[in-house]
Amino acid sequence: MACSVQFGRDGGVMKRRDFIRLVAGAMAFPVIARAQEARKIYRIFWISTGSEPDPFLDGFRDGLRSLGYVEGKNVVLEKHYGNPSALRQVISQLRRGDVDLAVSSGPATRAMATVKDIPVLFALSGDPVALGVVKSLAQPGTNFTGSTFLSLELAGKRVELLKDICPRIRRLAVLSNTDHPGEPSEWRATQQTCAGLDIVPTYVPFSGAGELDNALEVAGDSDADAMLVFPDVVTMVDRAKLAEFALAHRLPSMFGWSEYCEAGGLLSYGANQRATYRWLANYADRILRGEDPAVLPVIRPEKFELVINLKTARLLGVELDTSSILFRANKVIS
Repeated sequence: MACSVQFGRDGGVMKRRDFIRLVAGAMAFPVIARAQEARKIYRIFWISTGSEPDPFLDGFRDGLRSLGYVEGKNVVLEKHYGNPSALRQVISQLRRGDVDLAVSSGPATRAMATVKDIPVLFALSGDPVALGVVKSLAQPGTNFTGSTFLSLELAGKRVELLKDICPRIRRLAVLSNTDHPGEPSEWRATQQTCAGLDIVPTYVPFSGAGELDNALEVAGDSDADAMLVFPDVVTMVDRAKLAEFALAHRLPSMFGWSEYCEAGGLLSYGANQRATYRWLANYADRILRGEDPAVLPVIRPEKFELVINLKTARLLGVELDTSSILFRANKVIS
C-alpha cells in the first residue's frame, strides 16, 4: 500500500521544509553514530603477574593495531603488574564505566574471578572451567571468555616427542605446579602415554614458585633419564633456572612453549603464545562493539610448534643430524 504525505501551511499538515529536515536527519543518523563511535576512546585494563617487557602485551597490541586501534587516539591500555594479592587490591577498584574491558594474563585470571560486571578476556594455560570463570568452553555463560592453552592431547604428544629424540628413556621426572587449574587431568594424560611407551613417570609436584627449588631437589634425586615440565606461568618465569638444572643433571628436557627452549631447554611443543594474544585482540574488538562474552566460545589454539635447541642437544650429546624430528621442527635454535 502506497504512503502519501500532504504538505500544507496549517499546523495539522507537515510542511515541505519540515519533511525535508526529517528525511535529512534520518539519513544523517548512521553517519553521526559512526562518528561518535570513532571519537570514543576505549579503556582496556591489562593485568598480569609478569612484568615489562611483556611479549604477550606486545602481541595483543599488534592485534589491536591491525584492527585500527591506535593508543592515545581511540584506545588506552592501562597496565598493572604484580603478585596476586597486590593485583586484587587494584581489581577491587574496577568499576564499569571507568573500564570497557579487562584482559588478564596467566594467574592474574584467578585474581580477576571476583569481577562480575566488566567483560574479561583471558589467555590461560590451565582449565577455565576448573577455575570457575566459565561454565563451558563452548558457552562461557559469564562475563569471561578468551583462550586456553590446555590440551590433554598435547600432554601425551610431548612424551612421545621426547621418546623419539631419546629412545632410551625409561624414567621421566614430571614437574607439575599443583596450583594450576586442570593439572590433575594433564598428569593423568601424561601417565597414560608413559604406560604405552614403557616409561615410568616420577611425579614431582610443587605449589607455587616458593616450592620450586625443593621440587628440583626431588627431581635431581629421582634417578630420571629425562625431565618434562608442565607449562604454566610459574615455570615460565623460572624457565632459565629449569633449563640450567636439566643441563647440569644431563637430562633431556621437554617444555610447553618456545620461550623455554630460547632459555636453554631441549624441546618444546605447544601453541605460539604471542600469536594467541594477537588473536585475542579480535575478541576485544567484538566485545568493544557490543558482543556479549557469555556467547563467545573459549578458543583452544589448533596450530602447534615444535622447537628444538641444537646447542643444548650438543651439550647433552643428543644426536639429531639424522633424526627425522629435525624435519618436523617449526623452529631450530642454534
